[in-house]
Amino acid sequence: MTIYRERLWPAPWLFIGTALVIPATLLVFFPINQTVGVVAALVLYAGCVGMLLLGSPLVEVTDTEFHAGRARLPIANIGVVTPFTGAEATAERGPRLDARAWLMIRGWVSPVVTVHVIDNRDPVPYWVVSTRHPERVVAAIARSRQSTPGR
Repeated sequence: MTIYRERLWPAPWLFIGTALVIPATLLVFFPINQTVGVVAALVLYAGCVGMLLLGSPLVEVTDTEFHAGRARLPIANIGVVTPFTGAEATAERGPRLDARAWLMIRGWVSPVVTVHVIDNRDPVPYWVVSTRHPERVVAAIARSRQSTPGR
């Protein structure tokens, strides 16, 4: 059962920024053929938009697992979960980051949660995961722990 679900859609400025592929493509193809230039520009922009949308990871908490993109962590292996926003989130992604940490961060989503791994066999000490609502992720994991036997 899903307790929390969030798709990390790209920020609107990314779609505007990738629209620069249109004039760049027109600049290359217009001297050759204007129709080909327009078609190529639209196809390339559609491809950029498609890649942005398809590359948007899912952050999900179920009653048994925490999912960050394609990675999964059993709730039983989760220790302390801490939300960070603003300058603290920047520090977690930068100066305080352990090189062994597993990352699923997106530049267009500033807040993060750190999810500490308590499995001794796992070499990763914690995950750093981008989320627009870090407090909701923490609450969802706490709710999931209550429904997970043996935790």
